[in-house]
Amino acid sequence: MSRSDVADRIAQRALASREAQYTTEVRALLDAAREVMRRCGTTSRPRVADIVAVAGLSNEAFYRHFRSKDALVAAIMEDGAGQLCGYLTHQMAKEPAPQDKVRRWVEGVLSQAMDEETAATTLAVMWNAGSVTEGFLAGPPSATGMLARLLHESYAELGSADPELDASLAAHATVGRLADHLWRRERPTAADVDHITRFCLRTVLTEGAYE
Repeated sequence: MSRSDVADRIAQRALASREAQYTTEVRALLDAAREVMRRCGTTSRPRVADIVAVAGLSNEAFYRHFRSKDALVAAIMEDGAGQLCGYLTHQMAKEPAPQDKVRRWVEGVLSQAMDEETAATTLAVMWNAGSVTEGFLAGPPSATGMLARLLHESYAELGSADPELDASLAAHATVGRLADHLWRRERPTAADVDHITRFCLRTVLTEGAYE
């Protein structure tokens, strides 16, 4: 083995170790920020000092990964949307019929307001996201856009002339309704799920087809 091969191997090992460390740090910061936001609710915005204290990290570690608190909030939105999309994909896969997939999607989105702790965290994150001016929320794909993409295939199967537009409208309406439930501290009912599902399907199904 040449001297350069040894150097490369040691350098790659060091880089892999650092990558694992950084991944752990980022996850700790994301989780800590969610916790601090939930505690603050919609009355105050968390400080970086509060977040790093809960994460057990330093300011240096924070700014190694995020150039500002806005960037962290944007990352939290992206991370949360990704986790929700994974859950929705799993739930939708349980249904063979496209209209039932849409219902599963509606149920999954509204489930963010079902559990008290999840609802409080989601509301706090959404409230903090309202001040974000950089990062994930500054341009596509948005969290709502990620959710809408899950409906494209079902809408196409149902005969939508424009699955992407119909899915986007349905996603904005459903997420808007979720926000209403969160702000009112109301849990969505089965009747709410039924009504929103019918609304989401109305553009592609004839009247009464989902009754």
